[in-house]
Amino acid sequence: MGNCFGTTPVNNHDTPGTTKHIINSHETKKLNPPDQKNGLGNNKGGSSSSSNKYENDEINIETTTTKGMAIGKVITPNLKLFTLAELKKATRDFRPDTVLGEGGFGRVFKGWLDEKTYAPSKVGVGIAVAVKKSNPDSSQGLREWQAEVKFLGKFSHPNLVKLLGYCWEENQFLLVYEYMQKGSLENHLFRKGAEPLPWSTRLHIAIGAARGLAFLHNSEKSVIYRDFKTSNILLDGAYSAKLSDFGLAKSGPVNGNSHVTTRIMGTYGYAAPEYVATGHLYLRSDVFGFGVVLLELMTGFRALDTSRPSGEHVLVDWARPSLSDKKKLKKIMDKGLGDEYPIKAAFQAAELILECLESDPKTRPSMDHVLEKLEKINDIKLIIKDNKKPNRQDHSSSTSTFNYRHTKSPISHGANATTYRR
Repeated sequence: MGNCFGTTPVNNHDTPGTTKHIINSHETKKLNPPDQKNGLGNNKGGSSSSSNKYENDEINIETTTTKGMAIGKVITPNLKLFTLAELKKATRDFRPDTVLGEGGFGRVFKGWLDEKTYAPSKVGVGIAVAVKKSNPDSSQGLREWQAEVKFLGKFSHPNLVKLLGYCWEENQFLLVYEYMQKGSLENHLFRKGAEPLPWSTRLHIAIGAARGLAFLHNSEKSVIYRDFKTSNILLDGAYSAKLSDFGLAKSGPVNGNSHVTTRIMGTYGYAAPEYVATGHLYLRSDVFGFGVVLLELMTGFRALDTSRPSGEHVLVDWARPSLSDKKKLKKIMDKGLGDEYPIKAAFQAAELILECLESDPKTRPSMDHVLEKLEKINDIKLIIKDNKKPNRQDHSSSTSTFNYRHTKSPISHGANATTYRR
């Protein structure tokens, strides 16, 4: 699926403290093919149509940790089962002027719900939500809809987009998310006319995304995100990053296995080389994608851009030789940053990118290590000379609104990326 939604307040913003782990495993019904009324799997010997919960194998994990570790919890899903009529009312019958974005899965519409009951409300009343509505021609629609509900329905974390509910009626698959005011990271980096993000904001975004990914990897039933890219990183009003679009997410390896083997889907430029070559998917295949996004944050260039000169289409291949040399690194840094970044921090970030881009997944760092390194880099501050004042302000208090750009994967696009499947 693609990336578009937006943000209501997230209730799980725990303050980091001493480490504690409360693990309480239990098992419920496995995910079965949805019935034609509401998309829930039918239980053996009974119907699921009366339940608002999505049933599948799951666990409960609650963690509160110190700086550098993931914070979040895995919870029993308690999602709202919306009717199609309710979502039509919330979006004013899916009016074109409510469209936030569009991709292979379908369109995303802005709607309004009562904050407590989630009943449809008038524009500007209650909370804004993003409603993702399937394209009837989407061959992956049902599978990706199920994956979204399976993973986002049971995870709650400050750096994951919150899924509020779902609907399946009249062969339409719909998902309802919190609304993210600032749209996607992709828009802020690459949209024509977008104001350049300051260095501090870029690191803030990278750290938030790293926390979300580390949480997925560290859950008891580890999750491989599989489609880490700028269009799937959404930003709230404070430019805090939240991972969206779990349509391609996979449960991690079990029984001592190092990887899972799966159909190759994702996005050129971000997908790890071992996965593209063999279909073998490791937890640290996600780390490669993270390295690519961090490189995009540093340079302001897309992971794949065929409009660039020959030899520069693939960002990783073009930029890699410059990452270990400070002078060369300065030449490929985003011109929108000017000189308003600490070169020491940029060079340490470049070294981290090289670690993430290692060809062998076993030699890549874990996301915990990446997060710890990013937070140390964030402690390196720019020293501004008295006669030189910064010409941009931090975005953390900005309230401007950006349009969404919804993109689709099987190994799919950035702006000019190429789609493929095996």
